[in-house]
Amino acid sequence: MKVFSATDIGQKRHMNQDFIYASEGQIGNLPNLFVVADGMGGHNAGDFASRYGVSVLAEHIRQDKDFNPVKIMRNAIEAANREVYMQAINDPNMAGMGTTMVVCTVVGEYAYIANVGDSRLYLAGEHLAQVTQDHSLIAEMVRLGELTPEEGRNHPDKNIITRAIGTSAEVRIDFFDVRLSEGNQILMCSDGLTNMVEDDRIFELLRGKEEDKSKALIDEANANGGKDNIAVIVVEV
Repeated sequence: MKVFSATDIGQKRHMNQDFIYASEGQIGNLPNLFVVADGMGGHNAGDFASRYGVSVLAEHIRQDKDFNPVKIMRNAIEAANREVYMQAINDPNMAGMGTTMVVCTVVGEYAYIANVGDSRLYLAGEHLAQVTQDHSLIAEMVRLGELTPEEGRNHPDKNIITRAIGTSAEVRIDFFDVRLSEGNQILMCSDGLTNMVEDDRIFELLRGKEEDKSKALIDEANANGGKDNIAVIVVEV
């Protein structure tokens, strides 16, 4: 396994509210752990939400005695949601904050994934396939056939998300598992990448000669305008 990870403020923002966590080594009873979080909220609330949410998640995983990766991720995400939510309701400066979170662990031949929000996980093999589903207003309209994918990509409301960590007392989590083959790549990213770089170009860069794939992807997003913070983790199986 080879891992590349990086986050960047982009070209337009004054603060980086994206946060990444990448551990190739064991954490608790998980053999590895990869997380991308994209915070939201005024002032520094979004920055706090993503960092604090991931720190709670990681600490909960360290202490969890379970061995089922899905249960471990569920327990940790629910704990992160509770803690961020309590901070938001107890501190007026943090009111309304939240964060997306996409979480992955690779166990043997399988990747186990949990997702809340519109940060994504892709699997690159013979082609690039989005594994997670965006929890956003526009993505739901596309799934219902009310908008075409191209209309959704350019819609002014595309950043309105319908689920996030810390915005309510309870959180709904999507879970996925995928079987991996030799040579597969896992890409986890915030929408600062996918809003700036088309999937076909992302696949080209993942399959390209650049050694550090995360840097290549971030450079491409910035070259295209870098309108948001950018977070990228690439796991080569």
